[in-house]
Amino acid sequence: MARYRGSEICVFQTPGADLRLARPATQGRTVKPYDLSVSVSPRFVPEQSDPGEQQFVFAYTVRITNTGEHPAQVISRHWIITDGNQRVQEVRGLGIVGQQPLLAPGETFEYTSGCPLPTPVGTMRGTYHCVGENGIPFEVPISEFVLAMPRTLH
Repeated sequence: MARYRGSEICVFQTPGADLRLARPATQGRTVKPYDLSVSVSPRFVPEQSDPGEQQFVFAYTVRITNTGEHPAQVISRHWIITDGNQRVQEVRGLGIVGQQPLLAPGETFEYTSGCPLPTPVGTMRGTYHCVGENGIPFEVPISEFVLAMPRTLH
């Protein structure tokens, strides 16, 4: 799946695949000084789930890499979580797992978090709110990914 956003194309192939912000041919344009690439790997956590009680727990590991030319800091996050019944929950908060990582060019920050759902299938998508070294804020979109108990999707 690809989504066009301004001068960038957001590409997300399958759960666990990399999400990359790719630019079309620059034709003399300058490279953006702030650019973060995000990959997400979700997984079902059976030992914390209880399907009989409609409790399905998922973990997801996120890798954020600064592919830009200058340092950038992740300040906050916004997740949109949709369960299999199309109920939507939004989660906003400062930092990620209690941190506001400052990433130098080429650096990667990785973390794992969790999401309980009342259904065996759901989705997550969101945004990281960041700031560049010049103090100018920018957003990094996180394309939708699927949370699914094994053998529930065809």
